[in-house]
Amino acid sequence: MITGKPLLSVEQIQKKVAELALRISRDYQDRELVAVCILKGAFMFFSDIVKRIEVPLKVDFLLVSSYVKTSSSGEIKVMCNMREDIAGKDVLLIEDIADTGLTLQHLKDQLFMQNPASVRICALLNKQARRKVDVGLDYIGFDIPDEYVVGYGLDYEGRFRNLPYIAICKEKR
Repeated sequence: MITGKPLLSVEQIQKKVAELALRISRDYQDRELVAVCILKGAFMFFSDIVKRIEVPLKVDFLLVSSYVKTSSSGEIKVMCNMREDIAGKDVLLIEDIADTGLTLQHLKDQLFMQNPASVRICALLNKQARRKVDVGLDYIGFDIPDEYVVGYGLDYEGRFRNLPYIAICKEKR
């Protein structure tokens, strides 16, 4: 596997993170938020955005997997669940990429069973072409083409997460 030139530069990503954080801060003004990172892919985005959100918040984490190599298996595995009690609280799921929507819908359904005041979703990347479930994204960073991407937390078999930008990942020919 190789990566090509960046699809999204460090500067583009950081500008969008600031814009999203400002919108979230305005929407949750005078409310306390529980920001939930969907691991592993969202860890860089999550770290950057929560530092810029200007309302009181708590953080929590979900370790979830549905990918095998470059495609979604359709099977959602929650390997590590949240510890925060979210009953009556506003929850913001922070995800790296919204692809089929199956994982996000599954998580949203699971969270609603815990009686939160609200559940919204923030995804840095939106790959609409692969959507199977209309999960309802509340905050979207970038719409991207139907390409496999790596960097800024996203990986291919555990590699490339450390790239500071997002690039299209192609097979060597």
